[in-house]
This record gives sequence, structure tokens and C-alpha cells, in this order.
Amino acid sequence: MVKKFALPLAGIITGLVSLALVQLGNPANMGFCIACFLRDTAGAVGLHSAANVQYVRPEVIGIILGAFIFSLVKREFSPKGGSAPVTRFTLGFALMIGALIFLGCPLRMMLRLAGGDMSALAGLAGFAAGIFCGVFFLNKGYSLKRTYEIAKTDGLIPPGVALAMLALVVIAPSFLLFSTAGPGSMRAPIWAALAAGLIMGGVGFISRLCFVAGIRDSVLFKSFAMFGAFVALIATVFVGNLVLGNFTLGFVDQPVAHNEWLWNFLGMSLVGICAVLLGGCPFKQVVLAGSGNSDSAITLLGMIAGSAFAHNFSLASSPAGVTTNGKIGLGVAFAVVACIAVCNTFRKKGLAA
Repeated sequence: MVKKFALPLAGIITGLVSLALVQLGNPANMGFCIACFLRDTAGAVGLHSAANVQYVRPEVIGIILGAFIFSLVKREFSPKGGSAPVTRFTLGFALMIGALIFLGCPLRMMLRLAGGDMSALAGLAGFAAGIFCGVFFLNKGYSLKRTYEIAKTDGLIPPGVALAMLALVVIAPSFLLFSTAGPGSMRAPIWAALAAGLIMGGVGFISRLCFVAGIRDSVLFKSFAMFGAFVALIATVFVGNLVLGNFTLGFVDQPVAHNEWLWNFLGMSLVGICAVLLGGCPFKQVVLAGSGNSDSAITLLGMIAGSAFAHNFSLASSPAGVTTNGKIGLGVAFAVVACIAVCNTFRKKGLAA
């Protein structure tokens, strides 16, 4: 009985954490967004110069450390890696381009919907379409091949870097760039954000929560357990927003969002297919990186690099809409991802060794 309700409970906890973070200072409809958090963190360490989105988000630090701690407690810290690292970096990079066209990861897409942002409906449709495309390749034999056991010291690097970043934020923030205006300036207190991240790292590790798996597993395996977490999250945040007076129904003038439906659809389509090809959504990748998976750590680096590139070369959208560079960049990213999917699905057996 406990196992049956584990995933819906994980969705409820995620929703409650997201609501709390917004009340404590995070931007509206952005209590928890991995893409946004990684983008802000990239800016804080000087990887991009968009002044309004620069801040080391303690939530990401907490997720990594929470997953690490729980993997140790459950004696499941067993570092693995070696499965197509360059390909995973590239897919992570492309995923972030799509997320910043839409202005959010799959988790934020759900938070936007639960906050009344109807422009996210196009993102949801695109996300589902991208997942269906990814499932097509999975059914045809797509694979990035097996992982291998690696040295425990490799698995310790992500939590070690997370601790170092936390030390910088607390002890020497002058080394970092922090926004004084815009979304990057809107943040919950450090310790509250860190605690939220630790909770979510533990929840993610124990439940194996993944926001792409809700749709993917329903299609592939006719399993709707993960979809239950999806529904529970949206319902929790919807009710919470109504109670707190934060629900605003509409298509325009939503916080940190634009209403260009086609590009919302295409941006999240790219996120969906990349997440399927990677084996998990951005949140799951961060959790896995914290628990010793170097393949996910490489993916995380790709996402950080993608966020920096998107802002340095004006690919990222804004509430004003999608840029010309963003449209071109999205097309190029789709082409690269399509090549990766085809090459890792239909390659000749002789080349697969």
C-alpha cells in the first residue's frame, strides 16, 4: 500500500516545496525549475552576462547533496558511467536550448499550468509530442550502450563541487555575480532553498521521480504510476495557488513567460525527445549526478553549457517573445538531436561494438 502511493506522495511533496519557495521569494510559477536554476548558476560564475539571471541557486546544491546523502544511507552509492559521454553532453546542451525557448523545464511547465498560465498548454502538447518521438526511437532499438562501474572518487566529484559552491555562497559571495533585478534577484533565503533542495534530492532518489517518465511509461509499458505523480503535483500546486491567492488564469502577462504558441510547442518538443534519449528529465539527471552517475553529471555539464550559450548568443526567450537567433538555434538543435537519434538507432551492427 505504501509503495502504491509513493509516487503520488512524491508529486505532492514536490508541489508543496514549490509553493513554499514562491512564498519565500522565488519568482511566481517558478518555485522549482531545474533549467532556470542551472541558467542562474551559470550566470553567477560568469559563464554568461545576462545580468537579470545570475544567482547560485541553493536548490540545485541541495538536490545533489540530498541524493548523495540518501544514496549513502541506503547503501546504493555505486558510481557508474562511460555510456556515450560526448553524446550525453550534446543532448543536455540541446535540451537546455529547448527549455530556454519555452522558458522552463518540464517541472516548471507543470507549475505554470497549475498557476493558470494557459500558454504552457502548448508546451505540454509539445512535450508529449517529443516524448512520443523519443519512444519511437526506443522501440526501434535506440541505445547509448551500457554503463560501467567507475572509481568512487569520480562519483564524489558532483557532491564535492556542490559543497564548494555552497561555501562560496556563504563565505565568499563577492567571488560570484548576483542579480539585483529580474528573476535572478527573486530568491528564497539561502537555508530555506538549500533545505528544499535536500528534501527534493531525497524524494527524487527514493521515488525515482522523473517528469518525462509519466508520459513515456504510459506509452511504453502501460504503467501509469509515474503519471500519478504528474497529476498529484499539478493538483497540489493548483489548490495551493487558489488558497494563497496566486492563481491567475490567462494566456498573456504571465510571470517569466511568453505566449508564442508555436515556439512553446517546439521548445518543449525538443526537451521531450532529448529527455527520452537521455533516459530522464533534467530533475532526474541532477539527482543521478548526486548519487554517483557520471553520465548524468556529464549531461548536467551539457545543460549548464547550453544555458550559457543560449544567453551569450541571444537564443534564450524572454517575456517579449522568441528571438530570431533562438528560432535558428532551435532548428539546428533539432537537426543535431535527430542525427544522434538515427545514428544510435539504425547504425550497422558492425559499428555498434
